Amino acid sequence: MSNSFLKLIECPRDGMQGLHHFIPTELKINYINLLLKCGFDTLDMGSFVSPKIIPQLSDTSEVLEGIELDSDTKLLTIVANRQGAKTAMEYDSINYLGYPFSISETFQQRNINKSIDASMVLLDELYNIVAPRKKELVLYLSMGFGNPYGDLWSEELVLEWVDELNRNFEPSIIAISDTIACANPMQVERLFNSLNDSFPNIEFGAHLHVLPDNVEALSSAAFRGGCRRFDSVIKGFGGCPMAKDNLIGNMPTELLIDWMNKNNLDHGINKAAFNRAMILSHDVFKSN
Repeated sequence: MSNSFLKLIECPRDGMQGLHHFIPTELKINYINLLLKCGFDTLDMGSFVSPKIIPQLSDTSEVLEGIELDSDTKLLTIVANRQGAKTAMEYDSINYLGYPFSISETFQQRNINKSIDASMVLLDELYNIVAPRKKELVLYLSMGFGNPYGDLWSEELVLEWVDELNRNFEPSIIAISDTIACANPMQVERLFNSLNDSFPNIEFGAHLHVLPDNVEALSSAAFRGGCRRFDSVIKGFGGCPMAKDNLIGNMPTELLIDWMNKNNLDHGINKAAFNRAMILSHDVFKSN
């Protein structure tokens, strides 16, 4: 592979959200501060959703107040309604608001208790909220490679939905998401090729949950398809608690970096800081 710079999006939020034991706020702050020294493009570090739904992230405001922004790494928080977006607007340190938009009706209802139609209405409101503050909305196209519910899925449907989103909102970033690890390399390469060819104004990312032995094949496929933005979590911790009972881990950051190094792909990660973050991750994600 030719040399190319890739954006790495570290997602501690995704790793933490499904844990049953509460990670102390101070430990979260220390971990985020260390991740900020690693050189990631973005940290998906928290969410403003109901604490009844995701109690693990109920302290996102306290974490934001405790972190030290001394790097170029941008911060992203997940929102699922207007109130969450308005709360996120209170923090100058937040660059991106992430919204999970699923092309599976079943998952959209399970994930944020809204229909696809209601989500389209909400998206219009969210874009109007973020625009005056010059923040960006990152769309996660959930169930982008299929779903376990029997809902209609096809590559053509993905393109149709991206076209619909593009015509209505002109999104700058869409992360194609597979939280159930159903994607195969041929499918990944073909879909990213089609998306990049059809929508050159959108930056498409890969948010893939994987088995460890699929990391290289799926990453290479996404790269061949033109993807240069990859979401991952150190050690592959976490999974989507709304998807199904048997969680598949996130893309492990250290394996993703190994693949990048092997293929001479520039990622800008500070090895020493990353190794320290790897060590601290054991305390963050340990079971009680």
